Amino acid sequence: MKKTITLLTLILFSSIGLAQNGPKINFEAPDNTIDYGRVKNTESGVRDFVFTNTGNAPLIITNVLSTNGCTFPYKPTEPVMPGKTGKISVKYNMTLGPIRKTITVESNAVNYEGGRIALKIKGEVVTD
Repeated sequence: MKKTITLLTLILFSSIGLAQNGPKINFEAPDNTIDYGRVKNTESGVRDFVFTNTGNAPLIITNVLSTNGCTFPYKPTEPVMPGKTGKISVKYNMTLGPIRKTITVESNAVNYEGGRIALKIKGEVVTD
């Protein structure tokens, strides 16, 4: 009986450890948000979400989706190896007014449910 309990305990702790293995994505931006602040409509509107793969397997960004047609995200085309950094670039079309947009990243990251991560941009576009 004691051997059975020891074996079950070992299996349980091993499976918990295995669940944490894989690619992990960590963004440098606080709360996964980039604040443009007050920007002029003549700016390019490009910002980068820089991230690091802190896991132990290649990180693959499979898709990056925007909530509308005025935000254009660009994803890495190659896997990001463990310990390496990458970036997701976002171009906002600099329409006058407030910026409140969400970009959804789909990946194989194990530290987010389903590998889906919400990134946000905020700020305000003003005239020159």
